Amino acid sequence: MLVLASASPRRRELLAQAGYTFSVHPAHIPEDPRASEDPIAYVTRLAREKAEAIFRELSLHGTKPQQERLGGEFLAVLGADTTVTLDNQILGKPENAADAARMLRMLSGRSHRVITGVALVTAEAVEVAAEVTGVRF
Repeated sequence: MLVLASASPRRRELLAQAGYTFSVHPAHIPEDPRASEDPIAYVTRLAREKAEAIFRELSLHGTKPQQERLGGEFLAVLGADTTVTLDNQILGKPENAADAARMLRMLSGRSHRVITGVALVTAEAVEVAAEVTGVRF
């Protein structure tokens, strides 16, 4: 059983377009960057923490073994997080429309990076990766 640990409509759409059958179980974890945390380390940490939180939640309910509780299927949880960086600084999510407009003005005419971290958690392993895309706005 594949579980997406995200409420993102775009991530749901991408998995569905790729032909995956999955359920959605959003993770609710703090998303604050740590002091001096590298942006790639930040998004991969959040992706891993989201996937691990939902894996623990789903695999620990009940007393039956995980596979038996899930109807004979093995549990795999996919977590993801995306951030935008400018000059290697994490911009974070805008607080409101005015903050979003401020960020767009900062990005206008400049190059920035969009970084997505993904993590897949199973009982056997945790796999983590990141993709960095340069964007001129």
